[in-house]
Amino acid sequence: MLNRIVKAKYKTMETSLISQEELLLEFENKINAEQKIEPLDWMPDEYRNHLIRQMSQHAHSEVIGMQPEGNWITRAPSLRSKKILLAKIQDEGGHGLYLYSAAETLGVSRDQYIQWLHEGKAKYASVFNYPALTWADMGAIGWLVDGAAITNQVSLQRTSYGPYSRAMVRICKEESFHQRQGYEIMWKMMEGTKDQQEMAQDALNRWWWPALMMFGPHDSDSPRTSNAMKWKIKRETNDHLRQKFINKTIPQAELIGLKIPDSNVVKLSDENYQTSDINWDEFWKVVNGNGPCNEQRLAHHIKYHNEGAWVRESASISNPK
Repeated sequence: MLNRIVKAKYKTMETSLISQEELLLEFENKINAEQKIEPLDWMPDEYRNHLIRQMSQHAHSEVIGMQPEGNWITRAPSLRSKKILLAKIQDEGGHGLYLYSAAETLGVSRDQYIQWLHEGKAKYASVFNYPALTWADMGAIGWLVDGAAITNQVSLQRTSYGPYSRAMVRICKEESFHQRQGYEIMWKMMEGTKDQQEMAQDALNRWWWPALMMFGPHDSDSPRTSNAMKWKIKRETNDHLRQKFINKTIPQAELIGLKIPDSNVVKLSDENYQTSDINWDEFWKVVNGNGPCNEQRLAHHIKYHNEGAWVRESASISNPK
């Protein structure tokens, strides 16, 4: 329904006397005045297309991200751990629902977004293409991956597109719980046996660099950053967000006895930490579909999406009057 309304609105605008220049000026004035852009507002095609790409990628990431954790539900070390992990995975599914619903306000159906994902035309966060090998990985994912996510998502609460901004408010509250849950796992393991401590350190070693890659390439190598900042879709650059994450995470690691897997870490006089550069060849390899679990993650999603078709069809049937 909304899709038809949006198309009708823009068809009317095309035949009106309002020039594209006037519409663009009104749009830019709203952005500069910190007013939210809403679904029925006029917006440039570039702005809409950027949001379509970013919001669908965000939604896909939440849903695909359930897979490495779901694999550990039956192997959690205690009932308490299992309950917390189940709650977290349920949250991630909810985040996907919020984001798909918000993305649909741009005039693209959820079915289309998922079709683009299955066809390889849409991406999700590269970090979810790494395997979760031990229970300590549940700690590393919560602490590092969700920690990196919330560093980025806090600023998205102020993004210029209204539905996206409002979805992020609840998501950020839940992500903060996920980050604390992950850190608790790592902390408890560092208070345990030598084997548990080694397991926690190994998980940190494997997830540290993928977590840093989550913020995307350097700003100088990110062609979309300029427009995203101009339109206030993004509020902080990739490199700035990554530095914030590094600055708060290294002290957390040191507090519980973990060592960051980077021999070049130096604390500078301005309280920032200097680290080695990321292996960008690995980043682009995984983004382009050649990571350890790319095929597995997508095949899993396609399989269960197809098997669940009857549920969606049943839910879509209107109740008889």
